[in-house]
Amino acid sequence: MSTTTPRTVLITGGNRGIGYAIAEEFVAQGHRVAVTARSGMGPEGTLTVIADVTDGASIDAAFTEVEKELGPVEVVVANAGITRDTLMMRMSEDDFTSVIDTNLTGAFRVVKRASKGMLKARFGRIVLISSVVGLYGSAGQVNYSASKSALVGLARSVSRELGARGITANVVAPGFIETDMTAELPEAQQAEYKKSIPAGRYGSAGEVAKAVAWLAGDDAAYITGAVIPVDGGLGMGH
Repeated sequence: MSTTTPRTVLITGGNRGIGYAIAEEFVAQGHRVAVTARSGMGPEGTLTVIADVTDGASIDAAFTEVEKELGPVEVVVANAGITRDTLMMRMSEDDFTSVIDTNLTGAFRVVKRASKGMLKARFGRIVLISSVVGLYGSAGQVNYSASKSALVGLARSVSRELGARGITANVVAPGFIETDMTAELPEAQQAEYKKSIPAGRYGSAGEVAKAVAWLAGDDAAYITGAVIPVDGGLGMGH
């Protein structure tokens, strides 16, 4: 029988999509959950704090509010991200740097702020949300792929720096997930995408959420620096 110790959890970008599902899963497991959002709200049972991961002062203020309301952050999930897809020859420098600043430097800002309390407590769970394209690659996503690939190096370096203090840092790499965006694709295009997925279907945001919650839980205490794919086999070997 697995055990679940109630923790204070903060998820960035928890107002929609995968982040929203992750927040729901942690609430269902009995944790104290906060989400950051630039707009909108997290699911019922969560504390929503307005924050922008590209602004260090904004992140610091968000953590301070969560610590005041729910206690020191023990689990942080760096999920906030953006895309600016276009072929490399058409990609502007701003298209590249803005995605890196949100997806990669944003995760760094969040992890650095979270680590202060984790080091003091000698406990912490850091989960970074990457993507199958981080290691698999994707035409038209040089910026996004680079940002998501770099999260692996971030997690592994953090694991080496903080591992002896009871802090783990892992990466979850989702593949094609059922979202409003994929639902709008033409049926023929959806069928073509599914041919490349050994499982023959898209994943659900809830399946990603369960992997994240497991990594943050008591049963995964000896797992750090790992990349957990939730992609139906799409990225095997990458």
